[in-house]
Amino acid sequence: MYGERIQKLQAKLPELKLTAILIENQFNLQYLTGFDGLQGDGRLLVTPTAATLITDARYEEDLHETLETGISLTITRNYFAVIKAIVDTKKITRLGFEDTLIYQDYALLQKLDNVSLQATSQVVDTLRAQKGPEELAATQKAIELSGAGFDYLLTQIHAGMTELQVANCLDGWMKAHGASGASFDTIVASGARAAMPHGAATTKILQSGEMITIDFGYYVDGYTSDITRTIALGDPDPKLKQIYAIVKKAQEKVIAAIHPGVSGKALDAVGRDFITAQGYGKKFNHGIGHGIGLDIHEYPQSYGAMPQFKVDENEILTVEPGIYVVGLGGVRIEDDVQVTPTGCMRLSQITRDLIVLPDEKN
Repeated sequence: MYGERIQKLQAKLPELKLTAILIENQFNLQYLTGFDGLQGDGRLLVTPTAATLITDARYEEDLHETLETGISLTITRNYFAVIKAIVDTKKITRLGFEDTLIYQDYALLQKLDNVSLQATSQVVDTLRAQKGPEELAATQKAIELSGAGFDYLLTQIHAGMTELQVANCLDGWMKAHGASGASFDTIVASGARAAMPHGAATTKILQSGEMITIDFGYYVDGYTSDITRTIALGDPDPKLKQIYAIVKKAQEKVIAAIHPGVSGKALDAVGRDFITAQGYGKKFNHGIGHGIGLDIHEYPQSYGAMPQFKVDENEILTVEPGIYVVGLGGVRIEDDVQVTPTGCMRLSQITRDLIVLPDEKN
């Protein structure tokens, strides 16, 4: 599996006019080799005929057991010395590096003799966009477990809880039932605070009549989910009910428009134009969606803002329109979809009808 992925990267070297490429992004390293260290804990140097993973002794024993045949392993604390040795031995003249590389490491690369450096953008990221069967299965597993966790959470939420208690309740259930962790801090924003699209959970107490936005994603087998639901605690403001219906319709329109070949810009316009026509265009202040997989935001990081992006089969995208009214609250509905040969299928099966919970815990 990893060998095939590295071969795809090697096949790109001629069109990039490179004789080697250096990979340091932790998710790209994981995708290409299975190495799951933290950012900065490893480097992968890929030439047309070889791939060398460079890391330190903390990972040595595990990698000797798990690293796929064909990927060389070098254990050292001096990454640059190994890179220099390979560059000199292989007579690498044009070395690509990821444009996310920190300046300290770039400064070291500048010391290489007779090597032209070239920044590359999202080379491996674009390879990661189309998911293989094992990736689709892991993502589906994460999404299904997240749905079960949300169902459990609905039995626990009641007036008097804090937003933090809601977030911790869901996090705890997910970890107890197989998730390795959250892919971002679970968002719980209630009442007027729901007008903040990424409002971090606080000690604010949930009150009757409020809408609550809950945005959550969890890792299972290395791949993440990303789902948002806005629910009501007791009977909410009629205006918020109206906004909910608009957001739901906008999401349905975007999902119906997804198919291989459609541009991200066109999909964004479907949802944004509908919300604008309902009078809330200025209240939708973020992208319509992004890719997910090993990372919570991966290529395309915001497909509506990427005119060049065209949807392809077996990509997994979020669709997450929202409306946010300062002083009143906000609504966002987010689902994960897998692109199929003719359209897409929604992977997260939580109801999109407005969920209204009783004011008090039963």
